Amino acid sequence: MTETTPLWEVFIRPRNGLAHKHVGSLHAADEVLALQAARDVYTRRGEGSSIWVVPSSAITASDPAAAEELFDPTADKPYRHPTFYDIPDDVGHM
Repeated sequence: MTETTPLWEVFIRPRNGLAHKHVGSLHAADEVLALQAARDVYTRRGEGSSIWVVPSSAITASDPAAAEELFDPTADKPYRHPTFYDIPDDVGHM
């Protein structure tokens, strides 16, 4: 059954203002069933305020072997990192 049933990636947002985080995968016939299954499996304790389900086939991931060429060029651009700025304490989730 799982050979023909699409695989879905599940992302949960714990509360407003925070980003969705990948929490796992599941098999479901369509997006409605995937959303219902994600709710049943990943939010049993009321920890989510929003759920995204995405077909695994729609996700393109970087190759871990190519990490050096993808991410090392950013090391020579320190202005891209907020280390030179003072962030006020009242700014949340930064």
